[in-house]
Amino acid sequence: MRRLFIDECLSEDITIKGDDAKHLLYAMRVRPEQVFTIVDRESKVAQAKVISCTSDTVQLKLLQYIEDADTEAPIEVVVAQCLPKGDKMEFIVQKAVELGASSVVPVVSCHCVVKYDDKKKLARQQKWQKIADEAVKQCGRTIKPTVEAIVNLEQLAKDYADYTRFICYEAEDEQSFKEMLQSADSKKYLILIGPEGGFAPEEVQLCKDAGFKSISMGKRILRAETASIAALTIVMYEKGDLGGIFNF
Repeated sequence: MRRLFIDECLSEDITIKGDDAKHLLYAMRVRPEQVFTIVDRESKVAQAKVISCTSDTVQLKLLQYIEDADTEAPIEVVVAQCLPKGDKMEFIVQKAVELGASSVVPVVSCHCVVKYDDKKKLARQQKWQKIADEAVKQCGRTIKPTVEAIVNLEQLAKDYADYTRFICYEAEDEQSFKEMLQSADSKKYLILIGPEGGFAPEEVQLCKDAGFKSISMGKRILRAETASIAALTIVMYEKGDLGGIFNF
């Protein structure tokens, strides 16, 4: 069943306006009597039926609340991805949302090939957010993860100082990701993945000085898009809810 998110609390009568209404009306060809799953700003979930449509609004009537509908992991995981080439970021955003990431942070680092001016940075962020929003609806989540503005490593270190942070570094030969996770006791994690050219040594040192833990993803060199999804999967399996049904 199609899932809609609204920026207000659920009520008996629900009015969809703006871009969401246009998408329903002109892309999905919504008609009266259709039933949707609605998620409100407090992550409450309900079924609602379309009552009427105008040229720019869709009116729905709440049918019933859905109990035990929370699909979120018991931990927060931020995927900080240094900008990759081409459309790889789109893939990373989509899969990160499906796997349960709370947000995705695009990061500029020394070996990033792509360079954006301020206008393009905003345009890319908006595009990636739309991809995240569609992925949320498809996989049945109850919160909408954000794709944050593009930042540099220094800003990333400041903004997420209260998270348990890992930098996935191909030259790390002492600490495995699994061992570090097993010894961690946190509900908030950040995983930092480099671009195609990896991290410069001074960037790794900057992160270590800021409290990041340098970890190895194994003996093989992974592509940027593979590393980000693999790292998120490992965290969600070890500390989250991936791989089964758990009672926390």
